[in-house]
Amino acid sequence: MRLSHSIHAPDELINGRWASELVAELPDRLSTRVLELAKRQPDQEALVDDEVRWRYADLADEVRAAVEWLVSLDVRPGDRLMTVSENCRALVVLLLAASELDAWLAIVNSRLSAKEIDLIHANCEPRRVFYTSAVSKEARMHGERHDAETFRHPRLGELMIGPLSDTSPEPVHASGAEQVAAMIYTSGTTGTPKGVMLTHRGILYIASISGGMRHLTQGQRVYGVLPMSHVFGLASVCMGSLYNGASLYPVPRFEAPALAEALVTERITVLQGVPAMYARMLEYLKQQGQTLKAPALIYMSAGGSPLDSDLKRRVEACFGLTLHNGYGLTEASPTISQTRIDDSYASTTVGRVLPLLEYRLEPLGSTDDEAPETGELWVRGPNVMRGYFRQPEATRACLDEDGWLNTGDIARVDDSGELFIVGRSKELIIRSGFNIYPPDVEAVFNEHPDVTLSAVVGRQVSGNEEVIAFVQCEPGASVTEDELRRFVAERLAPYKRPSQIFLVDTLPATATGKILKGALRRQAQEGYPHD
Repeated sequence: MRLSHSIHAPDELINGRWASELVAELPDRLSTRVLELAKRQPDQEALVDDEVRWRYADLADEVRAAVEWLVSLDVRPGDRLMTVSENCRALVVLLLAASELDAWLAIVNSRLSAKEIDLIHANCEPRRVFYTSAVSKEARMHGERHDAETFRHPRLGELMIGPLSDTSPEPVHASGAEQVAAMIYTSGTTGTPKGVMLTHRGILYIASISGGMRHLTQGQRVYGVLPMSHVFGLASVCMGSLYNGASLYPVPRFEAPALAEALVTERITVLQGVPAMYARMLEYLKQQGQTLKAPALIYMSAGGSPLDSDLKRRVEACFGLTLHNGYGLTEASPTISQTRIDDSYASTTVGRVLPLLEYRLEPLGSTDDEAPETGELWVRGPNVMRGYFRQPEATRACLDEDGWLNTGDIARVDDSGELFIVGRSKELIIRSGFNIYPPDVEAVFNEHPDVTLSAVVGRQVSGNEEVIAFVQCEPGASVTEDELRRFVAERLAPYKRPSQIFLVDTLPATATGKILKGALRRQAQEGYPHD
């Protein structure tokens, strides 16, 4: 189905209520609903952080106390704050207290390099920076670099606090559709990182609609391992849980043994992750000779990067549950589509577009005759960002005056409205006039029993482009390049077969497990491995 006109995703029942009703009752601030729940379900468990267990009443008390604390640190309405952090109770409280104060919170992963952190700091110009040193040695190191002082908060744990900066606050808007709640910075692998300005309404739309579709309701125990510095972890996991009255388990970083234990001892019911996390979990169980024990798990989903059919099949066989899929991007807070809780597809559809969003497919000038139904996906709705902070040209390049966001992804929609992401428009490889979508080639490599992950990029050659594959195998595997070449030759058309296959110990990835394709393209162009 080729769309050049826009389509409104229809209204939909979510846990017995229409999406339009849920959107109509969204409050103007992230913190509002959490403080209301403290009155409605004060004794319900809200947050479990290692040994610390807070009820909703406790969480509300901590948020109110943190507001007074931030005021004592000269934080004003409209100020920009920044955290160099990993997931923990302090980060959750800072987010909600900033909301109460009408301050913006730029959430930055402490595992970024010093250069990346400093570029973000220079763009953001925060009033204060908070470092979650109790759970992150990297945060501590950045804090020391920035002359931050150590503060042992009686309930939030150890933090480091940067010096007060003389900055100008932003205007404060009463409307949650205009007021910025958080800034998430793009990975910035090339050039300056871009600060994506996400509104309260945008994040709450995802928390209510996307979270509601996942049945993140009272009594659910949600494993919060996706970094809140990534919008999937912020909006879908953290706010999705707390907005809907579930219990959130913030986890600083993914470790397979810790997840295996939490599934049993804490009886985790909801697990959301990136595909690489599930691949590492399967690898761990295989190495340990263990079968998975997840007695209470009822829902799991993947997002953040493409899910190939082989990994989906293996994860579902291991967990005995559907591995739900979804699609989004930072600039859309992040979710655009997801499979519904009763769906069970063998395909890697990313589900239907979320209710009430508008979308369209713009025809691609370069698309060949084999795939006429594909186009570049544009979306519009409450979840779309305000823009990139202090980068108007970059904003105009992807966000038009009518609020339409160009996702930069090539997609198709089938006759039942299911969305399929074919690839990134900037990652499309055109070889001898044929379009090659890297996920198609990666899916074939990932079917090989010795392959953990793969990444395919294009390399410019005289008058053409060729396919280059980087393949990460399981530890101890003895597979050769020639063997992989024979394996994919049986499964791929000649024009899709890689000109070169590089076997690597690990693929370069962000803290969330997203493969850094830009770095691989540079390596491919320079002729990896380096001499």
